Amino acid sequence: MKKTLFGALALLTIATPALAHHPLAGQPMETLAHGLLSGIGHPLLGFDHLFFVIAVGVAALYTGFSRTAPAAYIAAMLVGCLMMANGIDLPMKEAVIGFSLLAVGYIVLSGRALSMSLALPVFAVFGLFHGSAFGDTLASQEAAIGGSVLIGYLLGLGAIQYAIALGAGWVVKNLFKATEATAINARLTGALIAGMGVFLTLESIEGAAFAALGLG
Repeated sequence: MKKTLFGALALLTIATPALAHHPLAGQPMETLAHGLLSGIGHPLLGFDHLFFVIAVGVAALYTGFSRTAPAAYIAAMLVGCLMMANGIDLPMKEAVIGFSLLAVGYIVLSGRALSMSLALPVFAVFGLFHGSAFGDTLASQEAAIGGSVLIGYLLGLGAIQYAIALGAGWVVKNLFKATEATAINARLTGALIAGMGVFLTLESIEGAAFAALGLG
């Protein structure tokens, strides 16, 4: 059990951004290559996005389409990012992002495999909100500099997240030997992610309650 726990914790840390600081060291963003480096250097802005991409990769593994299913998340995430970069916001995205970890984490925890027809809309809907959060905090800045910079950023961001999703699925299948959705290693990973979702969801509820009481 200890090895299983440590393995699951390792999975949750393999995708921690190695390029946490801006790869251009604060230099001006001027070209497509600059945007690409920025997207790769900032693959995930916080553990909530990181854990969700891992959850997508693990859940996708048991759809039978481990490489295709995560593309639904990536495509929708980029759309949400581009929407926000152009001023089209989505409501309550922090709350939805917290719930996304709870929902997909629970699916993995349950040991039930998603059908492709259900996985695609689930990944896509949550992807829009994760993308909107990226656009809110970073991509809008790149868009203000120029179209080629934003295109590069989106390419880098999409590529690195897709790689993380595929990597998470590969680790669960080949290192954890969890070839079935009911495998304990896969379900433990889901439990850890769902636990983070519970924390974020409760935090959102608390924030909303304080705001309603005028205490926020």
